Amino acid sequence: MSDGFDLSDLKRRMQGTIASLKHELGGLRTGRASASLIEPVHVDAYGQSMSINQLATVSVPEPRMLSVQVWDKGMVGAVERAIRDSNLGLSPVTEGQILRIRIPELNEQRRKEMVKVAHRYAEEARVAVRHVRRDGIDDLKRLLKDKLISEDDEKRHVGEVQKVTDQHIGEIDTALATKEKEIMQI
Repeated sequence: MSDGFDLSDLKRRMQGTIASLKHELGGLRTGRASASLIEPVHVDAYGQSMSINQLATVSVPEPRMLSVQVWDKGMVGAVERAIRDSNLGLSPVTEGQILRIRIPELNEQRRKEMVKVAHRYAEEARVAVRHVRRDGIDDLKRLLKDKLISEDDEKRHVGEVQKVTDQHIGEIDTALATKEKEIMQI
């Protein structure tokens, strides 16, 4: 745009947040084993937070079992701890460098716990979208202060930013409702 404000960048960042949310929700499975179930789990390794797929190979040898082959023998304990602490309700059994994770049947209580995790993911996504909105509005205030845009343009752009934010929050709510329905189905 000629006035120095880029709404498409904000849209791109918000879409990235929604893509991340859908990826995290994809990890919440309803009783069947899937490698994506533990993808959101991060391990404190080598002085930083790393995703499991950077430290191990995750496979599904049986419909209700995950196998995690850790590449570095020294990281087995850290990976096991991260899976236990992940709020996914999984208990790995260590066999050398391989962690075997039996996926429990989803009872009503477990389903409700999974829904709570889904709600937490959705709230984190809403917060991230609101941060993008705040960044956009801060940029507009800076442009107004530097007299690069008029007050009318600033107000118009703030309205556009809010409209885009509302659309993305609506997408988050829709994704959450869909996942909640999927989890609660028997």
